[in-house]
Amino acid sequence: MEAATAGAKRISKGSAWLRLLRPKQWSKNLLVFAALLFTGNLHDPQGLTLAGLAFLAMCLASSGVYIGNDVADADRDRAHPRKRGRPIAAGLVSPVAALVASSALIVASLCIAETLNRLSLATVVGYLLMQVLYNFWLKRTAVADVFCIAVGFVLRAVLGAAALGVSISGWLLFCTGSLALMLGFAKRRQEFLAQGSEALSRESLASYSKEALDSLVLVFSATSILCYGIYCLESPTAKRYPGLVLTALFVAYGISRYLWLVFAQNEGEEPETLLFKDLHLLASVVLFIFAAAAAVSGWQLSVIGG
Repeated sequence: MEAATAGAKRISKGSAWLRLLRPKQWSKNLLVFAALLFTGNLHDPQGLTLAGLAFLAMCLASSGVYIGNDVADADRDRAHPRKRGRPIAAGLVSPVAALVASSALIVASLCIAETLNRLSLATVVGYLLMQVLYNFWLKRTAVADVFCIAVGFVLRAVLGAAALGVSISGWLLFCTGSLALMLGFAKRRQEFLAQGSEALSRESLASYSKEALDSLVLVFSATSILCYGIYCLESPTAKRYPGLVLTALFVAYGISRYLWLVFAQNEGEEPETLLFKDLHLLASVVLFIFAAAAAVSGWQLSVIGG
């Protein structure tokens, strides 16, 4: 009986540490592969290795930041009906051990980024500095809180390009930032609708209104589609691969489906969970990737290619 209890505790501890790393959030870091996809280097072993290292560096950095946040917010999380189950708030992992792990992850991330090149290292450092600004100041300020999150997404895309040593279109960066802003404001909208429970953990919610959040979600959803459409028509990559314009269909559909989920179903609080819960969203992402890969591999419609 004692052996079984000890085994259960070890499993519980292992599960707690895994949850502390927030592996579900690593899906956000797949943005580092955008440069690899749009430059047509998906079959290049060296490119895959460099992008993989960039992905690993960002996963380690983001997990280190999440752990540090959980330590800082432990008291507040205990008062939250959903977040009180987080490992540190629930007492499954000690704050000291968590801080040691957070520091180790961040150092490992910086070491990996440094092996890529100086720009990659600077990008990861910029991401970490932005997280410091967010957690100690800007997360309490309406609009600025979501813009900080959006900058984090843009830096993920920049890191992928930096690791490969290629340039990235400004229109693609605008689209990435707009998508992140749409998702961020949709998440704040859902939190705002939850009212009391979420207000305990987000000070910025008191400065928002439903009408303002609705407008911001719509503005940045439209901006995302517009920026990506321009990228597919006017960027150097689009000029080289005209078939890329067909990927805009999946972007427009995915955003439209997401807006339906946000406004008709009151979803949107956890975009990374919603992606795998809604088959339409998942299909639009998968088909977008296949269409983009096909386009940069040289396929194109004769009508488009001329």
